[in-house]
Amino acid sequence: MKIAIIADALDYQYAGIYYYTKELINALAKVDKKNEYWIVRSKSEGDISEQVKELIIPTKKFPGAGAYRLFVSIPRILTRKKIDIVIEPRHFGPFNLPKRIKRVTVIHDLSPLHFPEWHQFVSRKLQQLFLPSILKKADYIITNSDFTANDVITHFPFTANKTKGILLGKENFFRPQSNPNVLKKHNISAPYLLHTGTIEPRKNLIFLVKAFEALKQQTKHPLQLVLVGKLGWKHAPILEAITNSPFKADIKLLGYVDRAELPVLYTAATAFVYPSHFEGFGLPLLEAMSCGTPTIVANRSSLPEIMGSAGLLFPPNNQIILNQKINQLLIDKSLRQSLSEKSLARAAKFNWEKTATETLKIFEALIR
Repeated sequence: MKIAIIADALDYQYAGIYYYTKELINALAKVDKKNEYWIVRSKSEGDISEQVKELIIPTKKFPGAGAYRLFVSIPRILTRKKIDIVIEPRHFGPFNLPKRIKRVTVIHDLSPLHFPEWHQFVSRKLQQLFLPSILKKADYIITNSDFTANDVITHFPFTANKTKGILLGKENFFRPQSNPNVLKKHNISAPYLLHTGTIEPRKNLIFLVKAFEALKQQTKHPLQLVLVGKLGWKHAPILEAITNSPFKADIKLLGYVDRAELPVLYTAATAFVYPSHFEGFGLPLLEAMSCGTPTIVANRSSLPEIMGSAGLLFPPNNQIILNQKINQLLIDKSLRQSLSEKSLARAAKFNWEKTATETLKIFEALIR
């Protein structure tokens, strides 16, 4: 069986879909020695398993080159290579394949449908125009959680018999690590609350800043708020809220940090706070749990499913309840220790080999 993976995310994205694509490819190469894997990308970076073959299809420099590559070049080459299954991890395709080639589409979340205001105009219009057709033509649809699987089926009932949630894995890179020099480098002092992820409206960070301000005013606690992540779309109001905060000296906006520093920042945090309005999975939550960080997350979308009973939940727009949870952790050392142990135990249940094995079962069923 020849399986192709559209891996453009490896070259153009550095967030969740990038890590999903990379880890899935390497895990499939590890658990499956029988089938042949090809990845389609625009350039070779030497960042995937040597057991996987690469199909380098660069984007030419002429008007409409990207669309031509997506709709013409890639399908033509995959057909010529006699590929049996094509999986698209970016939930936008695959396109224009003959019926004999099975199509697998990965849906990470349906936030463009629920909250179009969080997405750029072109992006959300493309989703609205193409997604129903993509899902109809897909032979199978994989999501990152049962929540997203149910969401897809609710919006598109015709997908009910071909949609499955497969949880993502835990990178072994994320484990408890200590390095005081990392905290010193970023001028961070314990205790501190940590949030990681793109600085964008969906993450509900203005709410987090306001909740932090209220907590500081009420308790006078020497607490810091540390925000890690690249600036995303519509980040200006978030930066303005930080700049205008009376406690801006205690808010550390680190931007993108060296990946090697992330486990240290997770491990030393008093709590990982994730007030996101909507997540299809929430990789930062799994990263935090893998480092034994006590977690406080919004009780929405997929987050309760991923966290299980390992942390604390709050309604994503209720400052009072969030600050009650934070105060609990600040004053109760035994609670912090208990949640840390639960986080490690919960995170241990996630691994990429399991994700790959479940995905492989779908490939085999499609060919049968």
